[in-house]
Amino acid sequence: MQITRQADYALRAIIYLAKLDEGQKASTSRIASEQKIPPSFLAKIVSQLSVSGLIHTSRGARGGVSLARPAEEISVLDVIQAIDGPIFLNECTENSDACPFMSSCPLREIWCEARAELIKKLSGANFSLANISPS
Repeated sequence: MQITRQADYALRAIIYLAKLDEGQKASTSRIASEQKIPPSFLAKIVSQLSVSGLIHTSRGARGGVSLARPAEEISVLDVIQAIDGPIFLNECTENSDACPFMSSCPLREIWCEARAELIKKLSGANFSLANISPS
């Protein structure tokens, strides 16, 4: 499993915003430049993050982008799901009718457990500076 480039860029943008002082905004052009994100791609990402309630956007001379809630209340899982949708490793973890071998499959339990662990790990990682900085 690999997250999309779009989700990776979204995570970079949120990390950037988490490092700003409270109430401070950043322009999308500044985020794009400093995080090496194509500006047109970032515009789409910002729109998705805004619709998901993770960031605020405002236009004009004093406009920009900021986090919609404290960084410690935004998880890595929140960002990935805002961009890529729900996480699942195999279709059978979401839809038990997806596989004709469901009742006898030795792998479904493994997929479900791995998915649960991944979700637990990603939901436990937030964007507070202490949480995102390497130890």
